[in-house]
Amino acid sequence: MSARIRSNTRLAPEVNRILYVRNLPFSIKNEDMFEIFGKFGPIRQIRMGSKPETKGSAFVVFDDIFDAKNACDKLSGYNVMGRYLIVVYYQKDKSDKRSEVRKRMEEVQKLRMKYTTPARPDTDPLGAEAE
Repeated sequence: MSARIRSNTRLAPEVNRILYVRNLPFSIKNEDMFEIFGKFGPIRQIRMGSKPETKGSAFVVFDDIFDAKNACDKLSGYNVMGRYLIVVYYQKDKSDKRSEVRKRMEEVQKLRMKYTTPARPDTDPLGAEAE
């Protein structure tokens, strides 16, 4: 795409240079990732998940937003080693909101545990006294 066309193109607000890739084969290597995503333009960085809960996912950072858009459009659903990639734009606001909600739910759970009293064995849960 020429610079003139790019300057006139308006992108959706969620489009950015960072792609979040899921459903990667566990055996994929960094070199394979650079080979797959490098076809769409220069890559600044690839960060692959190494912990058990992040394995199979990666962040791919492109130098140019239009290269990232092209890669996202073309590689979403692409078959790599028998697995279909899920490629989306990384959205910091959404991930921050998810972690904030998770923290609040944990706080609520702690407060529930702290302030709820266990039922007494000599009473009925409906409030009637045991005979």
